[in-house]
Amino acid sequence: MQKQDKQALAQAGYEKAMRYEMEYGACPQCVLMAIQETIGGVDDSTIKASHGLAGGGGLTGKGTCGALIGGLMALSAKRGRDRDKLDKGRFISNFKQCRELAEKFEREFGGVTCEALQEAFTGRTYDIWNEEEYKDFKAARGERCANATGTVAKWLIEMS
Repeated sequence: MQKQDKQALAQAGYEKAMRYEMEYGACPQCVLMAIQETIGGVDDSTIKASHGLAGGGGLTGKGTCGALIGGLMALSAKRGRDRDKLDKGRFISNFKQCRELAEKFEREFGGVTCEALQEAFTGRTYDIWNEEEYKDFKAARGERCANATGTVAKWLIEMS
């Protein structure tokens, strides 16, 4: 694929993931849907399996940002170790790409957890399970979470 075509595809992936995050939420699903629709390699069961990982896992904020999780899942769907190959080694090349993505994410957004991004984007953390706090968070973050979601999709397409 030519560089110009890949850049256009990466931009399309960014826009899809960002739009999905703004419309539907569940950032890992949004990354995975954008990847499925642009470069493929992600099936519907992977998208479904990512749902509970949003908001740092179960909307707790404590775990890894869902956008990053979606990116790691997309890389592993393409390059990860199959069940029938568990005895064939660690498949270290997948770990290397996943680490590269995680480190780039941390540099760009100031952390890897949902709470770290909440703090970076708004100056504080929120209890996403509290309806009033969630409304406050949604207003304070603006399009920042959607941007992170779109950025991960873009990076994945550029890495492909």
